[in-house]
Parts: sequence; structure tokens; C-alpha cells
Amino acid sequence: MDAGFEAHLRADGTEFDADDAELLRAVDEAGSLNRAADALGRSYSRAHQRLTALEDALGPLVVRQRGGSGGGGSELTDEARDLLARFERLRAEFTGTAEVEETVLSGEVVAREGELATVETDAGRVRALAPAADAEEVQVALRADAVTLNAPDDAPPAEATSARNRFDGEVAAIDAGEQVARVLVNVGADAPLAALVTMSSVEKLGLGEGSPVVASFKATATRASPRDV
Repeated sequence: MDAGFEAHLRADGTEFDADDAELLRAVDEAGSLNRAADALGRSYSRAHQRLTALEDALGPLVVRQRGGSGGGGSELTDEARDLLARFERLRAEFTGTAEVEETVLSGEVVAREGELATVETDAGRVRALAPAADAEEVQVALRADAVTLNAPDDAPPAEATSARNRFDGEVAAIDAGEQVARVLVNVGADAPLAALVTMSSVEKLGLGEGSPVVASFKATATRASPRDV
């Protein structure tokens, strides 16, 4: 089980995410599931299967009309519109929090490979985008929404994931909101690493102060810039 920033709602083991929201909006705009699938570049069978799975967990989302002078079609139920509104509120809460949350690690460039630099920091080595090719003393900025948290036993090995940077750490604090939690993780740096996760992920991971976690993030989600020394 991992905790990442991507917004989703969960019911009966089924997650409603951005792709699902996009499908419902497309049905609303196109007036049919078939045309919605075409507009999104998805197969009708795939879209129908996904909608069926969502309705099994969340209740009726689309009303289908067959034949008639208008040729039939589909429209969203009130439940579907309420679901979309809840999802947008969740995404707005994520976005508002993420815009003001960033962790900065200071370090020294020890290797370069194209646009990527390997930076030695107090927390360990970090691969990051480094536009300034001649800078050696740098600071690495990392947004909280780019960090994924895993339970140590479930964390994939570094060579098996595109999240190239991995830190073993311990939860220092959890600032819980209605849907989103700001989790601070001690990783050996001067300041804790900030991550944004859903409250459902906090519960599923059993996170609390002192919980061991693995924080991971992609090299392309970080940026190293020259540091004043």
C-alpha cells in the first residue's frame, strides 16, 4: 500500500479518481457513453466496464435512455453530480495545500548525467533536474504533492520503480484535514520532508507519530538550483 498525492475517493474497495471524473464529465457533455468513450480515446467496452464497477460501489451514476425520436442517450444522475462536486472539492483542497508546501534540501553535486545531477544531501543522495550545469553547491526543491509514502514492507526496490529517490524515515507529525493530511517525515535532514496524502491512505497505512515509512519521489519532480554560499 502506498500513499501518494493523487486525489481519489474510495467506497467499498473501489477508488474514484481523475480518470473516472473525466469519464462522467464526457458522458455529461456528449450525451452518451459511446460518444464519451470516443471523445476520450477509450474503447466502449472498457468505459462500460469501468462505469459498471463504479455503479456497483457508488450507486447509479448514469441514466440510460433507449431509442425514441432522439435516438437514446445517457445523462448523469444527481448522485453522479454530487460525486463530481465532492471530487472537485478534494482536488481543490490538495491544490491549495500543495501550492504553499515545499521541502528544500541543501547539498553538493557529485555527478551529472545530461540534465540530471546527483546531489549529496544530509538525507542522502538525490537525483534532480539541474539546469545550471556549472553549479556545485545547490539546493533541491521538492513539492509535497510529488512525494509518495510506503510502508517499509511494501516499498518497491529502487531499481523497480521510476521514483528514483528513496529515503527511509519516520513520521514526525501529521496535520490532518477533512480529506487531506500533511505528513512530516524525519529523513535525517535539518528539516523534515513534507508529503501530502489522503486521510484514507493515512488510515490504511496506519500512520502515526513514529511510524516508519519510505518516502520516494521521481528525479524529474525535483529541481536543483545554485545555492548562495
